[in-house]
Amino acid sequence: MTVSTPTRAELVARAEGLVPLLRENAAEVESRRRLTDDVVDALDGAGLLGLRRPARYGGHEADTRTVTDVVTQLTRGDGSTGWTAAVWSISAWMMARFPDKVRDEVFSSPDTRVCGIIGPTAVATPADGGVVVNGRWSFNTGVQQSHWNTNAAVRPLPDGGYEPVMLAIPVDDLEIVDDWDTAGLRGSGSVSTTAENLFVPQERVLSIVPVIQGQPSYEGEDTAPAYAVPFMPTACATISGVALGLALAARDLFFERLPGRKITYTSYDDQAQAPVTHLTVAKAEAAIEEADFHTRRAAEIADLGGPQGWTIEDRSKVRLHMGAACRRAREAVTLLADASGASSVYSSVPIQRVERDMRTLSLHAIMHPETNFELHGRTMCGLAPNTDYV
Repeated sequence: MTVSTPTRAELVARAEGLVPLLRENAAEVESRRRLTDDVVDALDGAGLLGLRRPARYGGHEADTRTVTDVVTQLTRGDGSTGWTAAVWSISAWMMARFPDKVRDEVFSSPDTRVCGIIGPTAVATPADGGVVVNGRWSFNTGVQQSHWNTNAAVRPLPDGGYEPVMLAIPVDDLEIVDDWDTAGLRGSGSVSTTAENLFVPQERVLSIVPVIQGQPSYEGEDTAPAYAVPFMPTACATISGVALGLALAARDLFFERLPGRKITYTSYDDQAQAPVTHLTVAKAEAAIEEADFHTRRAAEIADLGGPQGWTIEDRSKVRLHMGAACRRAREAVTLLADASGASSVYSSVPIQRVERDMRTLSLHAIMHPETNFELHGRTMCGLAPNTDYV
């Protein structure tokens, strides 16, 4: 099955059009600790859950820049929605790397949602015809509203070592541990899941090293441009859009509350007249512009490819830009939240949720700015990266 592919502008416009609905649902999403049905239906109806679905199954096979721009707009409406949509997109990309037999099963329904975990916190022990899996995965975003899960694990090798693999597992085969009770991104439903002596057939076991390096995993693999990129560059560029979207959301919310607001215990009856406000919004705008640059640059590198064939330096540079985007976005959010007055601590004032979401996002192990700066600095100094996730 194929469908006419919307342009980047069309898909981004659809995402922007959902911003009012996402903002309207944001408080309930946070309370429920997962997306509302209205939000999921709206994302699906707008065709935004098919960004990374293969074209042969009715998807868009969108490039990284398109996905990142869509995620940015969705996050303007709600951080948890933007993060969940990003994870669904990244995980669909990963599922598209599996053989046709698996993809035919997974994408047989037009509304299949795939979530995923890249941390190999389970063991996949070789067995006749596949592997037997035991382990636990934390931070499994959107799993309660997904149909399939791409789960990372390690497979023991005859020489005593381990090989990282990705597993395609139906969500119904996993046990849900409802432990997602957090300060930020509460609506992302990032609960834990476990597997106990779960058999996974061999066709659903994928070697992850070639995927990370941007190489074919098996003979006859789909070579569409959207999937011919190393995993980390496309994934990191995608989630950079969440950071940028939160900064844009903070700007929107700050200026909506600005008209008529006083600065208590001063002579300023209009906050917009105070020089301190002018300095604050200008600093925030500069930080947002910088976050936008780094987000777009990360997506550009992912789409254009490394000029020397995806060197370690090319791949670590995407993580550099992601870290910078996260740093600048957090600066902007903090500036605007700090200038929003004591009344902004009420749960009914959305900017406090944006601030909590931004802090939570910047603590993510992959997004943490200093970690990314160190990684790229190592490559600049001729040292090997201190992680396989590059």
